[in-house]
Amino acid sequence: MTPFATPTMRLLNSSTVVALSGGLRLHIAFLLAGLAMRIPVYCACILIIYSTYTLDRALDCKEDAINKSELCGANRNAGLIASAVTFLLGASILGMDGIYLAPLFPFIVGYFYTRGIRIGSHTIKLKGSVGVKNIIVGITWGGTIALIISQWTTSLVTVGIIFLFYGSRVFVNSCVNDFKDVKGDMMAGIRTLPACLGENMTRGVLILILLGLYGVMIYALNLHIIRSEWIILLFSLVVTIAFLMVYSSSFEDRPSLIFRKMREFVISWEPIIGLTIRACVVG
Repeated sequence: MTPFATPTMRLLNSSTVVALSGGLRLHIAFLLAGLAMRIPVYCACILIIYSTYTLDRALDCKEDAINKSELCGANRNAGLIASAVTFLLGASILGMDGIYLAPLFPFIVGYFYTRGIRIGSHTIKLKGSVGVKNIIVGITWGGTIALIISQWTTSLVTVGIIFLFYGSRVFVNSCVNDFKDVKGDMMAGIRTLPACLGENMTRGVLILILLGLYGVMIYALNLHIIRSEWIILLFSLVVTIAFLMVYSSSFEDRPSLIFRKMREFVISWEPIIGLTIRACVVG
């Protein structure tokens, strides 16, 4: 086993692609809001996302023993240290621009998701409710992006549309990612949509959500609430719906690399490909 294939290295590298993808989504959000590029802010977002996901994977969860068996035996302390260092770096960069809540927001939402909401002597548990995991993930990253964007735009409608767009898109991506994790989630008592509705019904629900969401985005474009980034939006819609129409969790077990990487392509690489296409067309 090479040094980069050890469980600890897999743990440290397991959040890299999703973090980079999140930074690119923030750049697209800046484009939609008509804001100037801010690379340090994008880097800070990447660090915060990396920190959040690495922390989650460093904390031993029941479902991870099945869903992420390749991380078994990893040095969890290394993951905790990496999470702490990247969080402090990301929060410091955002703090220079007066953004203080956005770095903490994922951890605040995560706390209530894990602990539940206490009302008097009663605690409302969120973890076992149908689809709540996916909703929480959407709120977390849609809210984080919206909080960062709000530092440079005074239009609450624009911020709200961007929150809706990324909250919904991340919700959809989270559901797609859960197709392969049904067994572990059910054993942990986490009732994701694929676990409760099955693949076919979940696929139909997600396509309806996407069609409704992009209808709202077209309306927002026509009202000039957001900038006309139709290339990115069209590519994002077409590639995601096409993926949902053909994807099955059985792809994960096929020997062909193309089938096994299809989900990762749509979830993690769609932003960079959309931006590349935009650059080629716009120049």
